[in-house]
Amino acid sequence: MHEYLIVLNKDEDTISIVELATNEVVKTIDTDYNPHEVVVTPDGKKTYITCSLGNKINIMNNETFEIVKTLEHPEFNFPHGLGVTNDGKKVFMASTYSEKVFIINSETDEIEKVFPTYQKLSHMISFSPDGKTVYVPNIGSDNMTVIDVEKELVINHFPVGKAPEGVAVHPNGEQLYVANQGDNNLYVINTETFEVEHKRRIGEIPIRVVFSPDGKYALIPNRESGDLSIIDTAHKLKGNVRPWEVKRIRVGVWPGGTVFNEDGTLAYVANNKTNDVSVINMETLKEDKRIDVGIHPDGMAYIKK
Repeated sequence: MHEYLIVLNKDEDTISIVELATNEVVKTIDTDYNPHEVVVTPDGKKTYITCSLGNKINIMNNETFEIVKTLEHPEFNFPHGLGVTNDGKKVFMASTYSEKVFIINSETDEIEKVFPTYQKLSHMISFSPDGKTVYVPNIGSDNMTVIDVEKELVINHFPVGKAPEGVAVHPNGEQLYVANQGDNNLYVINTETFEVEHKRRIGEIPIRVVFSPDGKYALIPNRESGDLSIIDTAHKLKGNVRPWEVKRIRVGVWPGGTVFNEDGTLAYVANNKTNDVSVINMETLKEDKRIDVGIHPDGMAYIKK
């Protein structure tokens, strides 16, 4: 088995395939204009890539690492965040400026359904661990849209902070973490009541939230301050247990896409403006090295095959 990073280079319209045994780029693939976000199907066979300024979705065969199909739609207007159902049968995509969610059948690679969020600048897709709920942060409405996956319907909206972008549900399913880039803070929200249980000041322009596989840590890249907030999700101090920023480390300029390897021992952070990927040792909570990739790397995915 080999481990790879799929790295989207936004400003050269390519994908870098990095083999993690050597931390070297082993293949570079041309994409449509401005590849932004990426998701791999649970079986590892396909990768979906939103090319935001090109208003297209590229579909890659992971056996060959080649683009095999391109999807277009009249209402693609900055297609962006992606997520896939637990059974791998459907891919959800948020189109930012059309403010719509698209559902793609991953067996036929055809768009099955399109519906609006009725909110402003719907940007990302985040599935709950049980796969039953999708959360969509609306940057322009300062709120979160809730979608029932089985019904494929919007069922709720609730307020968060200013300009939310990064969002993820803790593996325990009980807390939703939201990075509010307009407030430079993190909200920890109860998924049953939608009440804010904790607020944490973090870096400048936080744009992603990614949990370690065991849920111990949440990593939040802060775009403008060029650092990575490391949140211990159940930090113990003098009898209190609460999410706490236990460290903030320097990475490259404009950090963005963040992923873990399978066992959670390493994390990878794409640095948009230094054209590299930081390798974070999760035992020492330090940056071990950098991997050179293409121009303006952002969206990333991990794959093992």
